[in-house]
Parts: sequence; structure tokens; C-alpha cells
Amino acid sequence: MLRSCNSVAILSSKIFLPKEEIMEGRCQFWLPKKRRYCANAPLYASSFCGNHTPRSDGQWIPCPVDPSHSVLDKNLRGHAKRCPLVKQIQSLSLQPYYRKGINGGRDESAEKDEEADVSSETKRNSVHNMSVTQFIELLSKIRTVHGALRKDIRDSYKMPEACNLWIKREVDRKLPYQEKHVMQQASILGNLEDFGVLKNSHHASMRGLFDFPMLRENQNDVAAVIEFGAGRGYLTQMLADCYGINEVFLVERKSYKHKADRSLRQKESLVLERLRIDIEDLNLNAVESLRGIPYLAIGKHLCGPATDLTLRCCLPEHHERDNGLQKTVCHDHRGLAIATCCHHLCQWKHYINKTYMWNIGISKEDFHAISWFTSWAVDADHGSELCYVDCESEMQSIAENKCGEDAKGVEEILRNMNAVERALLGFMCKDIIDMGRLMWIKERGMEAELVKSGRILGDSISINSLNSS
Repeated sequence: MLRSCNSVAILSSKIFLPKEEIMEGRCQFWLPKKRRYCANAPLYASSFCGNHTPRSDGQWIPCPVDPSHSVLDKNLRGHAKRCPLVKQIQSLSLQPYYRKGINGGRDESAEKDEEADVSSETKRNSVHNMSVTQFIELLSKIRTVHGALRKDIRDSYKMPEACNLWIKREVDRKLPYQEKHVMQQASILGNLEDFGVLKNSHHASMRGLFDFPMLRENQNDVAAVIEFGAGRGYLTQMLADCYGINEVFLVERKSYKHKADRSLRQKESLVLERLRIDIEDLNLNAVESLRGIPYLAIGKHLCGPATDLTLRCCLPEHHERDNGLQKTVCHDHRGLAIATCCHHLCQWKHYINKTYMWNIGISKEDFHAISWFTSWAVDADHGSELCYVDCESEMQSIAENKCGEDAKGVEEILRNMNAVERALLGFMCKDIIDMGRLMWIKERGMEAELVKSGRILGDSISINSLNSS
């Protein structure tokens, strides 16, 4: 959207306009990519529509309800009442499963005015402000903790036979196909099958005969799947196609085009429900259509704190009140698989296992530092440069060679680290954050493990868990 008179004038002077006459009743703004004029009707006494009428930037201010868009200052009062987000919030607040911040967690040591998310810039500045001694001590902690936990993380690249329908591109050609994403999705489902959560008992010839009512009676099987941070929902699409899951819940706070919903709804026996809600506000126990149904929870792009929110949602610590009496929230939860990512976005107030961090000597400030270090895991060539490097030895070498007496400050030390050293530090910090999540799951009586599918999932780690009760 152009809001400057100068922008329109410059744009018009540099683009060749065809000799065709401008249609009456059409905006006179030329769209260079579409090579035509805007098709909208112009405003009264103007040659342009509302989107293309030249205005000064000073007239536009961010919407107080949804800052992602701007409105005219003179229209602000009226827009605040009819902003689409207002209607969405009002509609959501009426849902029985909406409870503001139920899965958010909290920072007991923070004041109310300090509960905002900590930005990457703030994390970086706090690291740069460390003394060299403090930085060396933090590296030592990271090296020691990672040395103790690395044996509990194994590589697990899986391509299950059940997913051949997608891997061999035997699915509907209209469905979007990108090899990278298909391989990632198949590896997640393969690890679930290897872990015993999914069963490969649905051959291609039998998929159309899948009997959902019989599955509900069989308490050893999974009748439904909930995909958190579902986006377009193609991880669930593969799961439904290859393993015969016939009841689907997609949890996503945003609206997407080209979703898998249309294809999923075409399956006669499949029931689909999309919950447009932030995971932080979802009371899963209040979803009526899920009560009493054994379900599997999955997530592929649960960036940063979304992983912690999902764990709280599936394994809640809170209690509900029924007629004045407390009752523990219980679900028929059979399994969980999360491919973690974007650890640099993790927030202390949301992190699921602060006790674990305290026990290993990681403070709130240290957590901010290691979450910032995780962004470096994308440095270097993971395939060739990192395979044969001893992480702990390399970290000790960094501490000795780059943090010596000649170092002028932490910022200089970080600047002198090469790509491999930065990537190693990032990977180690990711492992520490994910191990805390794994320990939290185990403390709740579930069998769980951390697996790294390095060949396909890159630097992501999958947390697989199975309800042992």
C-alpha cells in the first residue's frame, strides 16, 4: 500500500503506461506486476480507491487492537470497534476451551511490568556486557552439562514403509509436494512408529475400509490426532493418509491459504475440527469432541516457547473446579511427538522446567544467553565440518585460546570465533534446553526420549513420548 504522494508520482513517471483508455469507474493506479490498472472503484471525488489514494504517512497510526495494520487517525475510534481482531477475540472468548494464559507458565521472580518477552537484542546485549570471567564460567557450565547428557540423545533417521504413499508421490497430484518437508514429516512419523505409538497396520488396499468405531473400542490404538501449530496441516494429512487416523484436530492461531483441510474433508470417514486459538489459551480438557477419545499430539514447527506451551497443554499441571470441588485434569493421552525449533525465541517465563536449569547451575540470565547462542546452530556446513568434532574438547579450546588474558571483552571473543565453533556452541545449548523438556515429561510418568534426525531434520530434535499408564 502506497501512502505517499511522492511515491505515486515517481512510480507513474518511471513506468510505461499503455495507450488503452482507463475504464470509467475504476481506480487509476497502475499495478506494474499485473500490468493493469487497479480494478477497485475510486472514492468519491477521487481518481483512486481507498487503498491507493495518496496520503501522508503522518495520518496513519498502528491499530491499537492489532498493530499489524494501520488506520487513518480520523477513523481510529470507529475502526477500534469493528476491527476484525475484535470480532475474533469476542467469538473466541465464548468458546468453552478458551482460558487466557492457562498454558503460559510464569516467572515467579518477575514483576508484572517485567513479564514481556525478552528480545534477541536484549539477550545479545546481556552477553556482550558479561565480563570475560563470567563468559568463561558460562562456557564451562555448558561444556560440563552437555558432556553428561549427550549420551542420552541418539540419531534416528526413519523412512517408514507406511509413508511410501507420500514418499513415492502416489498422493493426489493437486497436493503440494516438497521433498524436504515430506522427508521431515515421514521421519517424525517413523520415529513414532518405532517408539510404538503408531502402528503400521493400514495397507493401501485397506485404507478405504478403516473402521473408526472399532478403533475407539480398542484402547491400545490412537483414535485421534491433535496437531499443534498446524499451519496448513500437511503433517496431519500424511498421518491420515498413511496411518488411517480418522479424527483430526488442528490447532493454529493464524489463518492460512491452501490448507490441507479441503483434502482432509473429502475423506468420508474423517472428522476434522480446526481450533483457531493460541496454544497458550487452549484448555484441552474442555474440548467436548475430544473427551474420552485416545489421542496423539504432534507438532512440527512449534517455534521457541510454543513447545513449552504445548507440553503444558497436553500434560497440564493446573486444576479445574467443578461445583466448587477441585478435580485433576485428565486426558486419554497416548503419545506425543514434537520437532523442536527456533530455540532462540525461547522465553524464561514460558520454559517448562526452570527447576532443571537451577539444578544444573543455569540462572535466568544464563538461560537468556544460551537461548541466544542457539541461533548460531545454523552456522557452518553441518554435514562435513561438524561430524568429526569433539564438542567438549572444542569448547575447552575456545575457553583457553580465545578467552585468555589478551581478550578485551566478550564481544571481541565472539567476533573471533569461527563458524564451526559458533555452530557447536549453538547445538550444545539446544540440547540443554530440550533435555530440560524431556526430564519434565519423564517426571510425569511418561516414557520419553530425545532423538536427532540429523540427515533430514537438520538441527532439530524430536521429543517422542508414550503414556506408560
